[in-house]
Amino acid sequence: MKLVLDPRLAENYKNISQKMRVMTESWANKFIFCPNCGHLNIRKYPNNQPVADFYCPNCKEDYELKSKRDAIGLKILDGAYSVKMKRLRSDSHPNLFVLNYDSRNLSILNFFVIPKHFFVPEIIEKRKPLALTARRAGWVGSNILFHKIPQAGKIFIVKQRQIEAREKVLSAWKKTLFLREEKEMFAKGWLLDTIRYIEKIGKRNFSLGDIYAFERELSMLHPNNKHIKDKIRQQLQILRDKGYLEFSSKGNYQLK
Repeated sequence: MKLVLDPRLAENYKNISQKMRVMTESWANKFIFCPNCGHLNIRKYPNNQPVADFYCPNCKEDYELKSKRDAIGLKILDGAYSVKMKRLRSDSHPNLFVLNYDSRNLSILNFFVIPKHFFVPEIIEKRKPLALTARRAGWVGSNILFHKIPQAGKIFIVKQRQIEAREKVLSAWKKTLFLREEKEMFAKGWLLDTIRYIEKIGKRNFSLGDIYAFERELSMLHPNNKHIKDKIRQQLQILRDKGYLEFSSKGNYQLK
């Protein structure tokens, strides 16, 4: 895997966004395997495909590609807000590839995938409508809020210029596939919040007391729930049943 984009591919384009689209799509098409099944070559859809940019010919997973220069930051621009929200309620939402490159030399800094089962309304930000003077006056876009996605939902294939082992990527993908079983967005949101706050604890072994420390923050996220500690215990039970956690002793847990 070469960690550099090929500028020769974009010599016939003038628009910078077109140049980057051609280079990044070509790189992903050439080097990236399917993180769901491990198939060595994903394939590119024809241009302007409404749903996704790539698909796996083996397992039929769809992938959309977003690129961001230099620092990844807290958010990335996405498409129309109404379309995004509609996709979240259907099975048509693709997984997301994020390619982060160095604008000075076009080298690949990071490349990771966010599985589609991590997409819930809470991570989508509605942008302000375009001004009346804009070509698409009134159009409402969206942002994907990276900081609201658990680290478990950011599976790196390239991390800080280092290529991750394929087996590690496949294992990380399989670890959270159980989330696809939960079709109700509110219930999935609770599971994702619980995973995110477990990660904030910052250690593999933790206690109920460790996660109860976030009771106030979770109550702000879920103001209609008046029994936050009960809900936390319920979520931990689900995560244990799905093999994400295990009980090490009464009131103590361990990440698998």
